[in-house]
Amino acid sequence: MLPAERKRQIVEMVTEEGGRSVDELSSSLDVSKATIRRDLRDLEDRGLVERSHGGAVPVMSVGGEQTYDQREVQNLDAKRAIAARAVDEIVEGSVVFFDSGTTTMEVARAAPKDGSFLAVTNSPRLAVELGKEENEVKLTGGTLRRRTRALVGPTAESFMGRMNFDLLFLGTNAIHEDGSLTTPNEDEARMKELMVQRSKRVVLVADASKVTRQSFVQFTHLDDVDLFITNRPVPDHRERFDAADVRVVVADD
Repeated sequence: MLPAERKRQIVEMVTEEGGRSVDELSSSLDVSKATIRRDLRDLEDRGLVERSHGGAVPVMSVGGEQTYDQREVQNLDAKRAIAARAVDEIVEGSVVFFDSGTTTMEVARAAPKDGSFLAVTNSPRLAVELGKEENEVKLTGGTLRRRTRALVGPTAESFMGRMNFDLLFLGTNAIHEDGSLTTPNEDEARMKELMVQRSKRVVLVADASKVTRQSFVQFTHLDDVDLFITNRPVPDHRERFDAADVRVVVADD
């Protein structure tokens, strides 16, 4: 197979399946992992795919949004490492809000199930996970967005306006160079904005691939974040986090 044809197939597989690992591409195309990595570097330089930890994902416009199922399988080891460190921030007797998302789902899975804290979330999926064993869980209510499985809308916003939280585990689609945190959907952006406003402490949980990305709607700024837990060092962007007084913790995956 000619290199040009191989790269065309790589773009098709990554786009159609919401992302593929280097191992999967190597096996499917019967070439070495080193060749796949070189191809991915070239394709990323040309703006045709976006490299992720261990593979590649489709290029997203600022308004683009992958489904929950697509995101669920991406960077899973990184998300689990982040989650294992994040749950250390839970204090007994506290009220903890879990933002909807695939990284926060891993935090929910790793969280204690002994009833030592009150969990609140705008995700039915996270509520089921958090409610195992002895935990008490409250759902915001609202309208379910099919694409992300998150509860949004006036009912959810009204709930948020009446509540206060000790700790928030916050997800984001992108952390831009100017320090803004953004997401593709306006309704979800409003919910995230309210989460931040009603929380005493904000812990941002996101893999390092989110750094320098940009999405459609800004919902907060790094100035409102206390702790950023990620999977790889971000030395090229450390000044931005230092300027916002955000502590950065790397959870090795």
